[in-house]
Amino acid sequence: MKEEDVNRCQIQEWYPRFKLVSTRTFILELPESFVQYLLDDSGPFLLPVSISNEDAFPNRIHNPEEEEDYQVSEGSGDEAEPLSPPSFPELELKIKESIETLGGAIFPKLNWSAPKDSAWISTSGTLRCTTFSEIALLLRSSDSLIHDLCHAYDSCSDKTMSRPPNFFLALRKWYPSFQPEMEFRCFVRGQKLVGISQREVTTFYPVLCEKKNDLEVLIEEYFNGIVRLKFESNDYTFDVYVTQDERVKVLDFNPWGAFTLPLLFTWEELEQKPREGDDLDFRIVESRCAVQPGLKTAVPYDYLDVSAGSGWDQFLRNAGEELQRQTKSPEAGA
Repeated sequence: MKEEDVNRCQIQEWYPRFKLVSTRTFILELPESFVQYLLDDSGPFLLPVSISNEDAFPNRIHNPEEEEDYQVSEGSGDEAEPLSPPSFPELELKIKESIETLGGAIFPKLNWSAPKDSAWISTSGTLRCTTFSEIALLLRSSDSLIHDLCHAYDSCSDKTMSRPPNFFLALRKWYPSFQPEMEFRCFVRGQKLVGISQREVTTFYPVLCEKKNDLEVLIEEYFNGIVRLKFESNDYTFDVYVTQDERVKVLDFNPWGAFTLPLLFTWEELEQKPREGDDLDFRIVESRCAVQPGLKTAVPYDYLDVSAGSGWDQFLRNAGEELQRQTKSPEAGA
């Protein structure tokens, strides 16, 4: 993988060329002061002051007496002064105007990534945002965005930088009617579409079994007629959404391999493609038994790790031990 391949996958690079066949998006350049705010983990977690008095948790009940108890101070005694949260008034105004133009609700992402791992902390359990404060909360809480901020070029064979010169915030229109089963990840090897995977692998959708052949035709035609002609890299992935009236919309581009999830494939499998005579490999979750854990379960990422010693591993062990205890107890046979 080359740096140019990674750079082409930044939303501010590809979106202008695919604007007419993508979802509506506004892209704002972030001031370096806001980037440093996202990176700063030396002090307490402080959300920026909103010039519009918007709240990242609009449904909470405010208790002024309790809030005074949680003021953060430095020093001790009479010299202690509360820390001042940051403020980004110009950025907030631009974001507010963009959200209003996009219909009142968006979901955010940086150059490459969206803060999916922090959706659990929002009041809706999703990436839906209506204010600057909600956006700041998701971005500041996300561990996955550290990739964009610090490690985007780590897998490049010609690495010369650790971060891009500028960061951008993409505000993408929120569609309440969005159907997750109609989103797919496509894998391109040597400018040939070699694989398609259901994007949301945490759920079994029977409708995909019925529409699989038709969807494959639609996506392959879209790739050959639009994507292959406009995207220069040889190896990459792209995500698409198929609307109810069978229009295909490109949602994202990602580099081949590295940090990109292969979903229902493995990278070892994909590296072997394409072989002469191979057909396009389209994979979906074909039964409830094939469902995989993922990032849309509205819990912290640690709980999705099922390896030895992880949160899920310990939970399952405890549940199994409790089941055995109840089975062996005298009451169980009563």
